[in-house]
Amino acid sequence: MAIEGFDYKGFAQNLTQQALELVPPEFNDVQKQYVANTLLNFSTVAGEALYNDTTLNFNADTAVLITQIIAEWSFHKSVDLIRSGIPQQYWDPIMQKIAFTIFEVAKQAFKQNLPQDQILQLIEHHVRKTYVDAIGELQQKNLITEELRDRASKMSNIDDMMQQAAAQEQAAQQQAAQQQAGGAPVQGGVPQPVQGGVPQQQNQAQPKIFKLATLAMLFQRMKEEKVQTILNKFEPDDATSVIRFMEMDDLNKQVDPRIAMRCLQEIKMNMPQAKDVTPSKLIQRIQNISQYVDRAQMEQILKLERQRVKRFVFNALEGEFYEIAPRIGNIIASHIEDSV
Repeated sequence: MAIEGFDYKGFAQNLTQQALELVPPEFNDVQKQYVANTLLNFSTVAGEALYNDTTLNFNADTAVLITQIIAEWSFHKSVDLIRSGIPQQYWDPIMQKIAFTIFEVAKQAFKQNLPQDQILQLIEHHVRKTYVDAIGELQQKNLITEELRDRASKMSNIDDMMQQAAAQEQAAQQQAAQQQAGGAPVQGGVPQPVQGGVPQQQNQAQPKIFKLATLAMLFQRMKEEKVQTILNKFEPDDATSVIRFMEMDDLNKQVDPRIAMRCLQEIKMNMPQAKDVTPSKLIQRIQNISQYVDRAQMEQILKLERQRVKRFVFNALEGEFYEIAPRIGNIIASHIEDSV
């Protein structure tokens, strides 16, 4: 049975219209159309595949989120490719690899019921790696220069947008502080939902409200006792706002998807890093997992992973540390721990 309530065509069209508003102003009409068409094609294909796949047992919310993630990364990496200067004939093959990677990683992660923040981290890791590897392949085939490879590999529109959002938030906070110091009326506390919904036109002046709404969407999928433990650490006004958002049945429809994704990325960037993530501890964690699964089972768990991930895991089983960022190693170890 197809996923009830999942209008993938309409959703893809909606995401494309939103993306057109964010296309860099310096892009010409051909470049803008490429970004829009890429996002529309990949999100439509992904949405249709999810809609017709009766083996996954995904609901509409999960299908929407996977489609949205593919659309978001399709937007950002197509922008990166255009800005990089890589010849246009190589754009589609790179974007196809990225979209396929997201789709497969997301399907497996959601099937395993991984936490949403961990899913986003895994997808980001694989997107960045696929992008860099694909560009590296072009250079290895002498289709582009090393200089172009290096420049293109450093492109990250999503990081640029996050920095802009952070700068806007800081400017808004400074303006509010100046108004308050000058005696201008400033509303206290956290802005409350407008007319039972989330204000749609205040994302620059009131960025905090969208972060709270985004957290509420995550909390709606968590156990009540775990949510309460987290909310106990919030300021009272913030906790109250989150609870009010959580009580809204149509919260996911009230928050602009691109704003929600941007907030999730910023929340993730501001989360404290795991302590004591050293090579020796990562090796120990992987070896501990091997007590419960044999090599064949481990290979099955990792069959959809990239070669570098597999090398990291199997080197760790032999007591060796394959050079990888400790933060990424921690994500991989956590993913495997949750898979057994």
